[in-house]
Amino acid sequence: QRKNPFSSDDRLAAKPAHTHRGDPTYGRPPEGSRTEQRGKDAHSHVGREVEELCLVIRRTGEVGEDGHVSVTFGQLFETYVTISNKVVGILLRARKHGLVHFEGEMLWQGKDDDVVITLL
Repeated sequence: QRKNPFSSDDRLAAKPAHTHRGDPTYGRPPEGSRTEQRGKDAHSHVGREVEELCLVIRRTGEVGEDGHVSVTFGQLFETYVTISNKVVGILLRARKHGLVHFEGEMLWQGKDDDVVITLL
């Protein structure tokens, strides 16, 4: 649309043509755009789901000798799947942020039901 002589969209004319890898805005939506706002909203939504997952682990798990609350994946899956169908994805995000620990890269229903998830 930027090259279209019949386009009257002023927003397109104000945008820089291209960004490069070294540019801090590379791969990011324009500041103040609706796309940026949707990204922020999605980030906060996932954050709330991670918090809720940690609360479910605390509620359903048992305190171990080390003082950390632990639950098996099978037990957590059965409890949390009624809340959200993204159990594994939220678990991976929680581990990325250092909130939980479990062995393995990915957890599979049935196969990994005995894997212990520890709330850090």
